Amino acid sequence: MRIGDLAHRTGVSRRLLRYYEEQGLLRPVRLPNGYREYGEPDVAAVRHIRAMLAAGLPTTVIARLLDCVHDDGGEMVPTACPGMVSNLRKEHRRITETIERLQTSQRALDAMLAAVRSGT
Repeated sequence: MRIGDLAHRTGVSRRLLRYYEEQGLLRPVRLPNGYREYGEPDVAAVRHIRAMLAAGLPTTVIARLLDCVHDDGGEMVPTACPGMVSNLRKEHRRITETIERLQTSQRALDAMLAAVRSGT
């Protein structure tokens, strides 16, 4: 299938699919005319990429972990590949730290709003 077909099947824009290719997440076959040719495994790979992005993983981590997931009845199932647990734990810590920073910012904004309200 061509990139437009993959975009239609996955709901992901052609531009984003090209970005995934640039990041090494997708590896379509190149036809002699330069067109990209995708297969059914690419449809699943795009679903996996989207699921991992939704979990907050950056594409550099997804590139390391993409081969460690497979479909089971349409659901993404991770397998314990070398480095998977350590990568996921590292990303979990990073996200936790980001949440804590955002909560600190939120408390500061709440205090500012409270001060503005009490002053008016």
